[in-house]
Amino acid sequence: MNIRDEEVLRELNLYPLWVRRDAPLPAESAVGLYPQGVGRGCLEEVLAPFGGTGLKPQQHTHKPDPQGAAGLAGRTSVRQVATDWAPLKQQVRECTACALRAGCTQTVFGVGDEQADWLFVGEGPGAEEDARGEPFVGQAGKLLDNMLAAIKLKRGDNVYIANVVKCRPPGNRTPAADEIATCLPYLQQQIALIKPKLIVALGKTAATTLLGREATLGSLRGAIHNHQNTPLIVTYHPAYLLRSPAEKARAWQDLCLARATLQQSNPGTER
Repeated sequence: MNIRDEEVLRELNLYPLWVRRDAPLPAESAVGLYPQGVGRGCLEEVLAPFGGTGLKPQQHTHKPDPQGAAGLAGRTSVRQVATDWAPLKQQVRECTACALRAGCTQTVFGVGDEQADWLFVGEGPGAEEDARGEPFVGQAGKLLDNMLAAIKLKRGDNVYIANVVKCRPPGNRTPAADEIATCLPYLQQQIALIKPKLIVALGKTAATTLLGREATLGSLRGAIHNHQNTPLIVTYHPAYLLRSPAEKARAWQDLCLARATLQQSNPGTER
């Protein structure tokens, strides 16, 4: 292990490697979830001390709830959304379709490789993101960068980072359902342009919005979901991990699942 890897694991509270005192996680490793030899290095190297991943594929039969905060597919704005990057960015900059725009400094469109395999989606900009016009640039952004480094990724290199809403909600509150519905077509168009091979939803708001149904974050983790034929993995928002560092080990499990899922669905194509 080199010094950089050690620093990353320390940031994620995963170094030195430790064994939990309470009952270990179920020892159901990746057998049956990953083909032989695919993605196992990440799991075996770090998760073995935790008793395995405890992850297994899930079959989801839930129907979208059009009345809930996450049931937005039928309630998004019907206005025309630009179909190429430059006009889409301009449209977002000039957007006043909801009340959030009046209370923020600037819109925060997204950042990264516009042909990335990996798309990370958060909830919305915070104060520092609003000031700088880029998502995940504060302490949560630093942690996200370390999470990326832990799976050999970095911001801007085969990675795109976006949010569900492009304007900062007052007081960093959770965006309201109508605000999400108004802004969602922009994110949907970003996904259509990027054509990612994998989406990682950071936090409940991103997860329930992209999946179109209400659910707890705990019930969504540990499974391979689908967003318009693209695999989607759910994990904690970095801001939550700053408040609850004990959950970083579970976030690491999610990242390992994401990496293995991409390798499984696109063998030999990951850049």
